[in-house]
Amino acid sequence: MIDEDKLEILVEGAKYDVSCSSSGSRRANVKGGIGNGSGSGICHSFTPDGRCISLLKLLMSNECIYDCEYCPNRRSADVRRARLTPDEVCELVINFYKRNYIEGLFLSSAVFDSPDKTMELLYETVLKLRKVYSFNGYIHLKGIPHADSAIVMKAARLADRMSYNIELPSEQSLKLLAPQKTKQSLLLPMKGLNEAIEYDKQNKVRHGKVLPAGQTTQMIIGASPESDGQILRLTEALYNNMKLKRVYYSSYVPVVQSNKLPTVGAGLLREHRLYQADWLIRFYGFNVSEICEEGENLSPEYDPKCAWALRHMQLFPVEINTAPLEMLLRVPGIGAKSAYRITEARRFCALDFDNLAKMRIVLKRAKHFITCKGKFYGSDSYSQIKCALLLASGGANEQLSMFSETSTAVSALTGEL
Repeated sequence: MIDEDKLEILVEGAKYDVSCSSSGSRRANVKGGIGNGSGSGICHSFTPDGRCISLLKLLMSNECIYDCEYCPNRRSADVRRARLTPDEVCELVINFYKRNYIEGLFLSSAVFDSPDKTMELLYETVLKLRKVYSFNGYIHLKGIPHADSAIVMKAARLADRMSYNIELPSEQSLKLLAPQKTKQSLLLPMKGLNEAIEYDKQNKVRHGKVLPAGQTTQMIIGASPESDGQILRLTEALYNNMKLKRVYYSSYVPVVQSNKLPTVGAGLLREHRLYQADWLIRFYGFNVSEICEEGENLSPEYDPKCAWALRHMQLFPVEINTAPLEMLLRVPGIGAKSAYRITEARRFCALDFDNLAKMRIVLKRAKHFITCKGKFYGSDSYSQIKCALLLASGGANEQLSMFSETSTAVSALTGEL
């Protein structure tokens, strides 16, 4: 039986890592096994700030040999310490799953004893879950920097997803706040895993594939002085070069005392704007240079797509019945799914504003940038458009909520802008 105090310590220590989600795997159940990692076997729920919580998030240990300034579990922190064995983790996961408390596992750990020892025990845990307990549910495993690549690769053939958290966006900040970590200790394992994933795809490997749900990472926002432009350029490079599934952003919260760290947090609004910009990069065809200059931060008043449109008013309005898909995706108030619906519907008839309303286009924003059958119902005044967009988004200082009745809630949940 696992000690409740020990469990409380390790669950509490894991809550700061947001680089997990339960999507992207097609691992099916097998005869005599339990659990299912496919889409229908994963339960999703959302916290008010938009994070997906469907996994048991757990540290194997919070005993750490590193002393990263921002980490609540750092070596010099005065906190209670605990450690679980692979058998204890397996027992916990299986019992929780059978009670329908969880649908998957996110397993991380502080680096105890050595990176190789920590990674070896993480691998042993996943191996026992898969082979001894026949657990086919979703498993997200945290990669340990500096660990032997052979151990990492063995674990990657059993887990659904792995993450090496970059944490800080620049080498300079790593040297200052996490001197035991280096850029290469994080990027080299990512590169190796990406090459193995691509090899499996090209050779059509069906069983024992490396990370069927891919890789993710996390960056802490506001603990170091990098601008949003620098953060997004790193994000774009990770998507292009490492083929990451997601980059997660975590607003810095001053939970530990250090004279090298800010005394106030970055706030959820900045984190939210980065997620919106991230969505534009992945699904809307935007380049980072169009969204934010390298030394700039994103606008707190307008979402990144509205901010781009306001800087390029010479391109608008566009005719909804003739504009190419690439341009529709850049109209504020028209999301990616809605843009594709428009291109399909207009093949059969000319669309008007009533048609767009039925498609749930956010006309409070879109009307200032489009015409329908040549008709324009927006404002001709640049200042009035800016004011209207600010009002349509609920105002710059409104607390973001998943349960608001405004369109802000939909944006937070789906990423559509």
